[in-house]
Amino acid sequence: MNDYGLGGCRDIDTFVAAKLQKLDAADGGFASLFVLMFSEKENLLYEKSEGYRIRQTTYGEAYNDILHLAAALRRTLKVPDGAVIGLSMDNSLLWIELFWAILAAGCRPLLLNLRLSDASLEQALADCGAQAVISDGRQYAVRTVLAQDIQTDGDTYLAERFGGELLVMSSGTSAHVKICAYSAEEFRCQIHDSYHIIQQCAVAKQHYDGHIKQLCFLPFYHVFGLIAMYIWFAFFSRAFVQLNDMQPQTIVNTIKRHKVTHIFAVPLFWETVYDQAIKTIKSRGDKTYQKFQKGLRIAQKLSGSPALSRAFAKKAFREVRDNLFGESICFLITGGSAIRPEVIAFFNAIGYHLADGYGMTEIGITSVELSLVPRQRNSCSVGKPMTYAEYKINENGELLVRGSVIAKYIIEDGKTTVTDKSAWFNTHDLAVCENGSYRIVGRADDLIVAPNGENLNPNLAEPLLRVAGVNGVCLIPGEKTPVLLASVNRYLTAEQLEKIDRQLKARLAQNNLTGQIGKIAYISDPLLQDDEFKLNRRRLLSDYQSGRLHAVTPQTQADGAQDALMLHLRQMTATALDIDVTAVAPQSDFFADLGGTSLDYFALIAKLQEDFGLPFPQSDGDTLHTVQALYDYIKENQ
Repeated sequence: MNDYGLGGCRDIDTFVAAKLQKLDAADGGFASLFVLMFSEKENLLYEKSEGYRIRQTTYGEAYNDILHLAAALRRTLKVPDGAVIGLSMDNSLLWIELFWAILAAGCRPLLLNLRLSDASLEQALADCGAQAVISDGRQYAVRTVLAQDIQTDGDTYLAERFGGELLVMSSGTSAHVKICAYSAEEFRCQIHDSYHIIQQCAVAKQHYDGHIKQLCFLPFYHVFGLIAMYIWFAFFSRAFVQLNDMQPQTIVNTIKRHKVTHIFAVPLFWETVYDQAIKTIKSRGDKTYQKFQKGLRIAQKLSGSPALSRAFAKKAFREVRDNLFGESICFLITGGSAIRPEVIAFFNAIGYHLADGYGMTEIGITSVELSLVPRQRNSCSVGKPMTYAEYKINENGELLVRGSVIAKYIIEDGKTTVTDKSAWFNTHDLAVCENGSYRIVGRADDLIVAPNGENLNPNLAEPLLRVAGVNGVCLIPGEKTPVLLASVNRYLTAEQLEKIDRQLKARLAQNNLTGQIGKIAYISDPLLQDDEFKLNRRRLLSDYQSGRLHAVTPQTQADGAQDALMLHLRQMTATALDIDVTAVAPQSDFFADLGGTSLDYFALIAKLQEDFGLPFPQSDGDTLHTVQALYDYIKENQ
């Protein structure tokens, strides 16, 4: 089975152009978009690992499933045409099929953002007047139909008039959750903009072994995942690969096993991969790490020349790529928030192509940096606006956007506002324009007034304040001066915390920030909670002001952090072996006394590496085989 079918066209450019002509000649509704999207029926749509086998589904198979599901929804829901039906599911083939089945049944899907609270979701359902929800388990106040309970009986249905729009929720990091409505016309413009990417950046259309496969990392219910990840690729009949879970090893194994070519993700994903890669390289010794750093410096010097940069990376960093994603990767995009410059530079240096993109729930996806020159991508530029969008920067440095891709209307706090596509939409993102390309430098509402009266931009200051031992920092307003929240490991010793404090204060002084930031608050809480993928400054400020964050001070560490570490390690060992914690003494031998196996030990070490950010040499099972030995190792190396 080959998913690179081009409908009889000689190349992908001809295929895309021909398909867009058909889209422009159609009636402009979701029905014509659906028929065109599923017209290459033999092409591979979806694949997932099921044990030792890979299950594959074609566009033709999914098309038939959608018509059966649409008939079942009409029979089960019994709602009028145009009714809003919530879709509450994580990424899956069934999500895609039910999304189209809701439209094919004449209804409007509301894509529920599962990262939000129950209260936010219930409010969204009420604001839209939703009459039902199709869910994979979560229950709602309105009628909830479990996806697994929907019975098809052989009947098919295809409404003469598809649902006229779909509704997408914002991420909830702002003060209010917004619901944005998109019609097929806005999607037509977004699809044309994807052709703009293909025309401007040949790497975007590259394939591996005849296939283009997008990893289903971002949720389909998020605007970035819906448009850039799903719609852009599905309209041109490309394939999607499911992630069965979000464990790092699952992600790596899935990419390699399925030969994934494209990954679109948020900065948190790339930064996590980068941090782990650096830890792994450092664990191999100083000589290896210095050799790697020398390679990065050479790559940086060559970053102005695409050909030389590719040739060097192909040879110098082959082993690094093999240990990350392998050689199938062709095109990567980051978006949704700011990415650390050293992270994007790392991926572009080692031979991958990582570009920054820009969009919002209200405006869709409007730009991607399309340069083939690594130096330009490394600048964290989001590129130039695409065909159906315009940019300008106002007198306050905020990015304004207008164009046909902007949502049809927006619901906020129960109030519906119809957008004027000829008017400028204020994103409230701070931006600079350099040689026609734009770079996002922060949020206007994140600016903090420093004691000297100047605005302090957290997005510019925070990257300057990274020191070893600090998991992350976040600037928030204080009573009189800004406060720097610094997340650290709760098991640091008092001496280790004081060393970090000295280093962080030195970093403040080096960057002339000592007088602008009045306090450093060390906390043991992670800065990101649950499914957050970027800093929620409003939540962190609220948690800090209300005392919900757990302070870490030299006194608290001297008073018992190490005893807490011992208890934590005993509990982790007990969990790994499924025994009671009382059976685990500091000197109990993991193998001889507690009956552990090598697999149990490796699982424990993997969890310790994740929790403490330290490389634990797994070959040392003969020495680090007691809680006390692990305790001493962490205390010495943390």
